[in-house]
Amino acid sequence: MIETSRLSPGDLLRLGLVGLRVRRMRAVLSALGISIGIATMVVVMSIPASSERALLAELDRLGTNLLQASAVPNQDPPVLLPEQATEMALRIGPVTEAGAVANTHVTIARNDRTDASAATAVLAVQPQLLALLHGTVRHGAWFGPATERFPSVVLGAEAAGRLGFEDLRGGDQLYIGRRWFTLTGILDPIPLAPEIDRAALVGWPAARGELGFDGHPTVVYVRSHDASVEAVRDVLPATVNPEGPGKVRVTRPSDALAAKRTTETHLNALFLGLAGVALLVGGIGVANTMVISVLERRREIGLRRALGAHRGQIRTQFLAESVALSLLGGVAGTALGVAGSVGYALHQGWPPVVPVAALAAGVGGALLVGVVAGVYPSMRAARLTPTEALATT
Repeated sequence: MIETSRLSPGDLLRLGLVGLRVRRMRAVLSALGISIGIATMVVVMSIPASSERALLAELDRLGTNLLQASAVPNQDPPVLLPEQATEMALRIGPVTEAGAVANTHVTIARNDRTDASAATAVLAVQPQLLALLHGTVRHGAWFGPATERFPSVVLGAEAAGRLGFEDLRGGDQLYIGRRWFTLTGILDPIPLAPEIDRAALVGWPAARGELGFDGHPTVVYVRSHDASVEAVRDVLPATVNPEGPGKVRVTRPSDALAAKRTTETHLNALFLGLAGVALLVGGIGVANTMVISVLERRREIGLRRALGAHRGQIRTQFLAESVALSLLGGVAGTALGVAGSVGYALHQGWPPVVPVAALAAGVGGALLVGVVAGVYPSMRAARLTPTEALATT
């Protein structure tokens, strides 16, 4: 009985790489084909992800997860929200931010010799409100731990124009509730809260000390996780006013929230479809290369079979070559796809996003493609008998 040769896994791996070393140009061109497919897959997952991140950020600026809770108006006696309403709202699990404003019911004028501006409300504000509303300061500064305790005022964009302030000249003062307040800031327009644009804002402690403010908020602003907006809206009235939840009005979620969720769902489905097509194209290219390789190397296969190599070794040789070829292209394609995606995102002004799934799919997908694409060629090579292979002209 003739014993077949035994090869270690390392020997089989080195044997599988023979085709790549001997036919280097073909290996490079074949790897280039799979690398283009993998790079395409990484690009179609990363660039739309960057675009999606920019789009969702824009939708988020429209207040998709912003709710406002306020007392129902025209009640007798008037409904007052608890002084701790903001802290109570933060106890809701999905809530990430909360802040409040309160109408001080005092008047404001340019000075003590002019009439009060009836269209400009004076609101006490909590310092975290500006960040919560994604607001920015055009001139001057927002309230800090020190300035919120002193008689200083920040004007909304519309209120500043109404009172005749285009910028800060230093030392400007306004007559608020028979007290002089120093103008320290002017805000840019805040699309999420136009009532802030029309108001003069003073610090919460300063309003209590200088204007006789009682500490009860008028409106509580709340941000939560997008997926939990509706649930937060349901429990918010009972949370901020346990004694009378039916007397609390909460705004409904923004229509932009539905648009945001629809965008996420449709874009994700599109990305996965494009990635699958790119990977399929790359796999077909590798399979085609390996079939041609088997046809061209029939004499080599016949010689190895005649020298004692059994079918399993032939099958493993060509399967290893297919996997190595795909991995070479997969690594190169992943690097090329990441570089292209980041460069394009930066050029468009989008935040660069390369999903971990894209990196894993680049290398893992190449490995899977190599295995699948190499199965048929390796089995075809293993089926060749020594006489059949050596008889090929």
